[in-house]
Amino acid sequence: MLDATHDPARRSWVESAQGHADFPIQNLPLGLFTPPGGHAPRAGVAIGNAIWELEEAPADGTLNAWLAAGEGPRRALRARLMEELTAGSPAQSRLAPRLHQADACRMHVPARIGDYTDFYVGIHHATAVGKLFRPDNPLLPNYKHVPIGYHGRASSIIASGTPFRRPRGQLPRAGGPVFGPCEKLDYELELGIWIGPGNAQGAPIPLEEAGRHIAGFCLLNDWSARDIQAWEYQPLGPFLGKSFATSISPWIVTPEALAPFRTAPLPRPEGDPAPLPYLTDATDQAQGGFDIALEAWLLTPGLAAQGLPPHRIADSNARHMYWTVAQMVAHHSSNGCNLNPGDLLGSGTISGPERDGYASLLEATQGGAQPMHLASGEERRFLEDGDEVILRAQARRAGFVSIGFGECRGRVLAAV
Repeated sequence: MLDATHDPARRSWVESAQGHADFPIQNLPLGLFTPPGGHAPRAGVAIGNAIWELEEAPADGTLNAWLAAGEGPRRALRARLMEELTAGSPAQSRLAPRLHQADACRMHVPARIGDYTDFYVGIHHATAVGKLFRPDNPLLPNYKHVPIGYHGRASSIIASGTPFRRPRGQLPRAGGPVFGPCEKLDYELELGIWIGPGNAQGAPIPLEEAGRHIAGFCLLNDWSARDIQAWEYQPLGPFLGKSFATSISPWIVTPEALAPFRTAPLPRPEGDPAPLPYLTDATDQAQGGFDIALEAWLLTPGLAAQGLPPHRIADSNARHMYWTVAQMVAHHSSNGCNLNPGDLLGSGTISGPERDGYASLLEATQGGAQPMHLASGEERRFLEDGDEVILRAQARRAGFVSIGFGECRGRVLAAV
């Protein structure tokens, strides 16, 4: 629903919010941060280049209670924050001391994540990867009938800016596997979906009610050890090739902030099967998608040493999701699985249909056969130690103020 909080003419008394690429007053995402000299995480709102510390501190040091509260309290908080942070607010003198410079603060994973599930709804990614292994049959028959996903590892989800070690594992060789550092380390550009109230075990969430259980969004990088994954994933799917690290942007961008950027989902090509009734809803088919530009950038040690900017490695959009986020939630709970506040879903890699939109190196370099050439003189087939991947996103629509997600950064450290 569009309301006064989306008014493009609204301005904040926080000067850096005016025209800010990610965090104008029309956004107001929530997160957990520690200010300089602080110890315990605090709840805050991103506004321009600053973080406004909420007066209500989370009792358990997480935002789980806020996620569990649902859309009513969430909308009420957004309306109050909007009123207090708008230019001319009588609360400015009282609130100004609670502003912190964002770049001086340390960000945290915003909630206690009980469970993490990664989906596979980017059809262009699924097709491109499928062609590498099954040129004559890239998409398996179930893909267009069911939102594919796997249960990931919540314990290794890390906040943007946290470096991680290159994983070690079994690597396939002609004479049998060897154990050593991953040689084909990759990134994946995804959206993360935060679960709100959730459901009781045995009580599925109907598709038409799924939106009430979606509390917000973030960027997500599903780091992937392609060689470890290729050896271990059959017959049971991803395991150690995925569970070593997953990076997320630290701000929870609310469904209310993204309301102006909703759109119809990706049209299904003629001849594709219609979703089963439990995955079909007229409202979801009219506005279940999002128009969010997604980008991935690579900063290598060579680029940094020469003072060169990061190299853009993917330019995609959330419109390329074959299944909507509501369909993901409805399907996940359809067997009676209980989703809990703070659970996190990954969309799967959201690639575009053309090469510049391929959102993993596996696709962009054709499995390493066609290296990517950089301005530093370096080339990349897969990620090397010291490489940093930066994910960014922008929701844009004529007549509205664009909003972003903040960056999702992760740098590769050498294996132990």
